[in-house]
Amino acid sequence: MTGRLLGSGRSADVYEIDEAWVLRRDRDGWGDAAAEGAVMAHVGRHGYPVPRVRASGSRTDLVMERLSGPTLLAALLAGQTGPAEGGALLASLLRRLHAVPGRDPADPGSRVLHLDLHPDNVMLTPDGPRVIDWTNAENGPPALDWATSAVILAQVAVGGMPMAGDLLAALLADPGELTDEGLAEALRRRAANPTMSRHEVDLLGAAEDLIRTLR
Repeated sequence: MTGRLLGSGRSADVYEIDEAWVLRRDRDGWGDAAAEGAVMAHVGRHGYPVPRVRASGSRTDLVMERLSGPTLLAALLAGQTGPAEGGALLASLLRRLHAVPGRDPADPGSRVLHLDLHPDNVMLTPDGPRVIDWTNAENGPPALDWATSAVILAQVAVGGMPMAGDLLAALLADPGELTDEGLAEALRRRAANPTMSRHEVDLLGAAEDLIRTLR
């Protein structure tokens, strides 16, 4: 049984459990709630701002802390947060994440990567920003995470939202760890993402050009 539907994304729905907890349910069956919860618990133990999680006993269901406040995207669209501030926040969240010790002892340079960090996956709560939607998280080089966020913003920018270009410029103003290799891999993965429309994939060439112009 689930409670009231609170919101829906490309592949999952979020339902109310009570005032403290929500259920995030994958609609397509390809997610791994246990793995996602383990990643969130790991970064949370090291002080990274994520919702608290608890075991659900299901591969598709993740029970997590209920958060209040707008997403960064909503705050940007409402004019409550400016693009420069928003882009700087994304950069700081990437830096903080990559400061968390990795989970692969055999590869000391590997870090936890979010691989979908964009304004709609940051909630601005009374206690500060919290990063949500860790479905794509994996271990790897930080350069791939920086490139993935840059590609997402660039796609939106060349698709007709100038504000995303300002966010991208603010993100890339941070020296970060964006590399040619990371950018190439992020573009490859984005093109192969099954949730991308044909139109979105067609924007990748222009998105890459924009990123290289702003670097």
